[in-house]
This record gives sequence, structure tokens and C-alpha cells, in this order.
Amino acid sequence: MKTLKVSAVLPILLAVCSLCAVRAQAQATSNSGSASGPITKGKVFNFEKITDGVYYATATGAMITGSNDVVIVNDNDVLLVDAGITPAVARALVQDVKLLTAKPVRWLVNTHFHYDHTDGNSIFGPEVQIIGHEYVRQAILNLDVLHREPFKTTQTNLPNLIESLKQQVSAEKDSQRRATLQARLAATEAEQRQFADIKPVPPTLTYTSSMTLNRGAREIRFLFLGRGHTPGDTVVFLPKERIVCTGDLMESQLAYMGDAIFDEWVTTLDALKKLDFDTVLPGHGVPFHEKSLITAYQSYLKDLTAQVAKLRAQGLTADEAAQKVDLTSHKADFPQITGPGADLRGVRRMYAWMDERTSKQ
Repeated sequence: MKTLKVSAVLPILLAVCSLCAVRAQAQATSNSGSASGPITKGKVFNFEKITDGVYYATATGAMITGSNDVVIVNDNDVLLVDAGITPAVARALVQDVKLLTAKPVRWLVNTHFHYDHTDGNSIFGPEVQIIGHEYVRQAILNLDVLHREPFKTTQTNLPNLIESLKQQVSAEKDSQRRATLQARLAATEAEQRQFADIKPVPPTLTYTSSMTLNRGAREIRFLFLGRGHTPGDTVVFLPKERIVCTGDLMESQLAYMGDAIFDEWVTTLDALKKLDFDTVLPGHGVPFHEKSLITAYQSYLKDLTAQVAKLRAQGLTADEAAQKVDLTSHKADFPQITGPGADLRGVRRMYAWMDERTSKQ
């Protein structure tokens, strides 16, 4: 491949998805087909060893972290895949990485521009290169990302979520469950305070199609396979280790769709499946191995698109269509589907996308 010149499903689910990751880890065998690797427990992050020098980082529950991240320990330095939801989370990640290695963090990759993957960028000084697709830089510089989705809904919902958790703590009689709720409440209140420290910072090193970084014996490829979850998704590919870090282009669960390009997403996932890998480390959910899960998500996207198109043709609004779509036939692959309906922001985006396509005809 030629290297070019460097140049929440539900709103509340998006806010607390990293708290759910620890519980989801226990269910990893349903999608991954194998048990978890050895775990190094930090204060804020647990690190699952995937192979030598590659770790999958998920939340302990001490803080709401946003994305699940990947730590790649090279011969002389460390590369991080995604930076978490706030500067405080990024600082905690860097601190916990010291349990794995004394080598310095010198590289950070943003898989896409959403806040839960990039709002930790600001803690890194000039000694750390932040890598991303050129669209990510332009989005963070020009889209006013702190006043648009998906950050907007999460910020708006936090006060309601905090009040709900306070009520649950007050009503809970079981001491163990009450302690769990109290910990979640403390983490959510801390997240609300930490939002005041966010300063969007774009990548310092960008690429258009592909870029290769050689760090000692390790080859790391950054690939833009096409538009999908956003217009600028990066897949981090370790060819020797046969590992792909997919961000939210492919999760082990349903992804947020508020910036999706739906037909191209399906095509881009075809390109992903053509890579020679046996382990997927997603931006949310759990690691998995089967390409059949990618095919299942393509089927979900196609079904959602077809149903929404039909409801739109009948004159329903996006809000009405979001309530009526029925994707329960996909719940065997995506058990978070519990009944009819889809994320409102995703369906609104699909209506806008269909309007754009109609205007071009």
C-alpha cells in the first residue's frame, strides 16, 4: 500500500459506557470466543494483555473514561490509541501505564474526532505527536465540537443522570449495591466537574490515506479505509501481531451514529474485513475475533437504513421513525437491543443523510 505524504447508543449509555465495560468484560466470550488475557489493575484503568507489548485498557469504575484505549509498548517508547473523555482521564491513563513500562509516551492516535476519544489531547506536550486523519484535525478546529453532538447530549444529560443516581442511592437497601451506585455517582459528579477543563486540541501529525510508523521492531500502520462512523476514521493495524484497533468504526456493540455515512460505512467494513487480522480491539465493548460480527453489523446497518427509508417515504418524522423501527432480529449479535426503537440522534442523522442524497439527484 502506498504511503501518502503526512500532512451513545442511548444518551445515558454513551455517558456511562466505560463504567459498563468492566461488567461487559465478563461477557467477552460471547463475542470473542476466548477468555481474557492477564489483567494488570491500575487505579483508573485495567490493562488486558493481548500480546507482548499490546494492552487493551478499560475502566476500573473509579472514573468515567469514555473510550476504551490501547497501549502499544515499543522498543523505546509508548503509543496510545485514543485519549479518553477529559484531561483528568488522560493524565490517569498515562499514570497507570507506568505499571506496564517506564518508557515514555511519545505517540497518541485519535481514531476519530468525538470527544470521548480526543478530549484528553490537551495534556500532552510537544514531546508527544498526536496522529489523526486530516479530517479529525479540521473537525476539531472548525466544528465547534463542544457545542454539537455527541458532546452536547452527554453534557445536557449529566445533571439528570446525577439526580437519578442520588435517588437510587437513597432508595437502595442492599449495602453492596448501594456502594456500587455511590461509586458511580462520585465518578459522574467528577466527570461533570472535569468538563470545565476540556480544551479541544487537534492532531499535530495528519495523513490522508495511510501512514506507517516503525518503532524498533514494531510496524504500526494507520489506515483510512473509507468514511463510516465519521468522515475520518483511523484503523490502527499491527500486521505482525495481526491486531486491528478500530475505534468506533467497528465496536463489539452498537455504535453512536450521529455523524455516520451509512452506505459508505458498510463498504468500509468490507475493506476492514480484507485486512489480515485475528483480533479486533474496539473503541467500546470488548475485544473479539470473528469477522462474522463485522458482517452482522453490516446487516444491522442495512436493515436500519431500509426500515428508516420506508418510514420516511410514508411521511413519518425522524423522531417517529426512531420509535417504530424494529431491529430485534439482530439482538443475538447485539444483546443491547431489547425491543423496537433506535437511537434518536442516529435516525435524525440518517434523515439528514437521505435528504443530502436526494438533493444531489
